[in-house]
Amino acid sequence: MQDGSGVSKPDALSPAETLAKAEALGVGKAGMDAGRCFVSAMLAGAFIAFGATYFAVFLGDPAMPFAAQRMVGGICFCLGLELVLCCGAELFTGNNLMVVSLLSRKIGFGGLLRNWAIVWTGNLAGSLLVVALVFAADVGAMNGGAVGDAMVSVAAGKVAPDWLTLFAKAVMCNVAVCLAVWIGYSARTVADKVLGILLPISFFVAAGFEHCVANMFFLPMGLIMKAAGHGAAVAGADVIDAGSIICNLSAATLGNIAGGLLVGAAFWFVHRKKAGSR
Repeated sequence: MQDGSGVSKPDALSPAETLAKAEALGVGKAGMDAGRCFVSAMLAGAFIAFGATYFAVFLGDPAMPFAAQRMVGGICFCLGLELVLCCGAELFTGNNLMVVSLLSRKIGFGGLLRNWAIVWTGNLAGSLLVVALVFAADVGAMNGGAVGDAMVSVAAGKVAPDWLTLFAKAVMCNVAVCLAVWIGYSARTVADKVLGILLPISFFVAAGFEHCVANMFFLPMGLIMKAAGHGAAVAGADVIDAGSIICNLSAATLGNIAGGLLVGAAFWFVHRKKAGSR
């Protein structure tokens, strides 16, 4: 690609251009009509749930070696963020990057919190809708019920750690997610976005980090599958209940916010325009 002077330029936006784009997107998100924002957030919650379902179906093969299972399962999960970035939807974890607009004083703290509250709630609604549809579609019965067992196993693994461990996992998760979203912001084509997010997203999934929106699907799905008779032999399945789900989501949400703020604030500090610069 060349500019008007004939000098070659990279296809991706520069870091400073990406920051400017992120700031502009943050302004638009803060000013979005509440109804549109909620429905867009429902779409994002559903998209992430699609990726989570794909991941669970893949885990339904218990003979798969651990490393291959984590790597390919992580790639399957990438479907969710690909749909969010390419189709356009409001995802709570990605919207934590709105902090760059706040630091640049282009939005207020109230606008930031308003967006996060609407989007978190909308993501939950979209996720629960997909939980109901996946259950009605009897996806858990696939592979002789092994997919349902895998859903219970995933949920059990997510409620087992203590709150601080979950928080740390969530910080790491959203560092990876926000880096993937940042790559998506810098991309000029759909192919760039899809390829750019594969490694960061599959990394956080493979490492077992905690994503609050994904857990809005995984945890209720595991609870319902357990009630339907799946996962009887899964260790720790008995502790999947409303209390453990709330514990996980509280740690995951706050940790995701912390991770997103770390990424956004760091990029804003490094790439912001200095006073008097052009």
